[in-house]
Amino acid sequence: MNVLEFDNVHRAYRRGVDVLRGVSFSVRAGDVVGLLGRNGAGKTTLMRIAMGMIEPQQGSVRVFGLDPRERPLDIKRRVGYVAEDQTLPPFLTVTEVIDLHRGMFPGWDESLARDLAGRFELPAKARVKTLSKGQARQVALLCAVSHRPEVLLLDEPAGGLDPAARRQFLETSIQLLNEAGSTIIFSSHYMGDVERMAGRIVMLHDGSVLIDNDLDQLREGSLWRWCRAGRR
Repeated sequence: MNVLEFDNVHRAYRRGVDVLRGVSFSVRAGDVVGLLGRNGAGKTTLMRIAMGMIEPQQGSVRVFGLDPRERPLDIKRRVGYVAEDQTLPPFLTVTEVIDLHRGMFPGWDESLARDLAGRFELPAKARVKTLSKGQARQVALLCAVSHRPEVLLLDEPAGGLDPAARRQFLETSIQLLNEAGSTIIFSSHYMGDVERMAGRIVMLHDGSVLIDNDLDQLREGSLWRWCRAGRR
């Protein structure tokens, strides 16, 4: 079963300058997909379209067979999302942010939320504006996964984090996948992270899909050496 389908998706922010030009691929339940591409290749735009935050100017998107612009609540209750530039209300405490998200998701798993808060050693009474970048990203991940989403979208979620924080972030994502069989789509500039997590690679180049293949098959060819050389 495909949980996510992009069909001939086009999107431009300025006339004549397309970010996405006919992007088509689908994601099956349980897939772990590494989404690669240079800055500006359209990775963030694609995830925002999947979340219903913006809409394609041509083509269609289906999440669980639903249009994210027509059924946003039905989809968002089943999807977790962490963006690279995600901001949390700076005046709220960590506990208040978690309470806010708990009320939004009927499937909230309180034991998982407590486990993650303890593992991340989050200061419950601290306000978001006082947190480090890594701590704020951990709060965002906790809120994204504690309702045990069927699909987890991670847009450069560990960008700018130190190696230890990035490793912990990845381990949490992998644990979610192993326990619940969640579908994970993530973008990253760290090829080590991609190799550790992904079973499949989708690479965007000039607004189109350049590569869509299993990681094991890519490793056997020259394209993977090209990717690892930093041309992404």
